[in-house]
Amino acid sequence: QVQLVESGGGLVQAGGSLRLSCASSGRTFSRYTMGWFRQAPGKERMFVGSISGTGRSTYIASSVKGRFTISRDNTKNTMYLQMNSLKPEDTAVYYCAADAYVFRDGPRGSGDFGSWGQGTQVTVSS
Repeated sequence: QVQLVESGGGLVQAGGSLRLSCASSGRTFSRYTMGWFRQAPGKERMFVGSISGTGRSTYIASSVKGRFTISRDNTKNTMYLQMNSLKPEDTAVYYCAADAYVFRDGPRGSGDFGSWGQGTQVTVSS
């Protein structure tokens, strides 16, 4: 398992942007497929997207495709979620997660990921 810490959440107006970061303390960060999930109050945790260990492959959920992008910098052991054109319905706690297995090009379930951060709150006002 790896230790993960998210940061970058906050309050933003609709149409604005935020960049979330997920920092890992492990020395084998590049071996992990990484993912972002979000959970709104009273709702299930939802998959946002994932990125391969090298960063060459990404998959973004259709609900945010075209507005959100995922990237990583393995030299900094950090993954990012760039969120543009934010909407009030994007309000949620955002979690990053690590999967020790090979990247799969498609939606992922939370059970696929073995390590999780504590989450960071994103609130989008209308």
